[in-house]
Amino acid sequence: MPARDQLSRPPLARMLQIHEALRSGRLVNCSKLAGTLEVSRKTIVRDIAFMRDQLDLPIEFDPRINAYQYTAPVDAFPTVNVTEGELLALLVAQRALEQYRGTPFHRQLSIAFGKLSSSLRDRISFSPADEMTAVSFKNIGLGKTDLKVFNHLSAAVLHQQEVSFAYKKPGAKQGAPRRVRPYHLANRENLWYLIGFDIEREALRTFALPRIAEVVVAKTKFERPAEFSPAKFFASALGVLGGAGDWRVVIRFNAVAAGRVREREWHESQEMRELDDSGLELTLRLGALEEVEQWILGWGAQAEVISPPELRTKMQETIKKLATMYS
Repeated sequence: MPARDQLSRPPLARMLQIHEALRSGRLVNCSKLAGTLEVSRKTIVRDIAFMRDQLDLPIEFDPRINAYQYTAPVDAFPTVNVTEGELLALLVAQRALEQYRGTPFHRQLSIAFGKLSSSLRDRISFSPADEMTAVSFKNIGLGKTDLKVFNHLSAAVLHQQEVSFAYKKPGAKQGAPRRVRPYHLANRENLWYLIGFDIEREALRTFALPRIAEVVVAKTKFERPAEFSPAKFFASALGVLGGAGDWRVVIRFNAVAAGRVREREWHESQEMRELDDSGLELTLRLGALEEVEQWILGWGAQAEVISPPELRTKMQETIKKLATMYS
């Protein structure tokens, strides 16, 4: 039969209760705490020694009252010791995680950072409001996600339950019914996507969450294939859309754009070759061409497709349409 201590709450939970008892001014001795927390007296002695010696809490035993007490005011329990730089990094991460607004993660992160900053308030001298004025983030085109849809899909992914929903493709007037085994939720380029097995089409598909409505989580369970990996699924995609192809895409950038291209990691497969005119040649291995076409157009006349011929022809057709549109 397991010992009583093995069934007790975690050490941190015990220490927090000891801390609250000491802070309240109640008589705190090992025998009473052992009974309250359902652990041995030796465990309480170890906990108090750790709090005093490792966390620097001002705990002393007073033999006159046969009890422990704080010898100085303690407002917050020091669960973590960090430097100012480390805390700043955490606060920067909190600001960067604004992309999760509108999902359950945002509230959970806010609570977690609130607890962390509260526990550190008396350990270091630091003003997040002042320091964060030096750092800011701006993402263009943040995706809009229906919280109810996100909750249903995240639960279905976690519990491996089939879902049905209406999916509205770009340009369609109304959504079409889909039955899907949801494998994974991914945030790509500021938008949430569901990757799942479309039962009727018998293939993996990518669904943008803003286009999903009327989600119903079925009781039917499924087993996610062991070979499925989000990293592998997106390996051939520049952003979101992968494919079964194996396109070697070569783009030549002039000297004006080359500097900006060098500054970023665009894809895991990228190779860069310096040109004599200070330009740059970028080579990518992609599974589909739709996304890279849109990306190249964003560079305007500073980028030229060298290969494959299919992409170069598609660019020519698009440029002709643009010329007609703006003539």
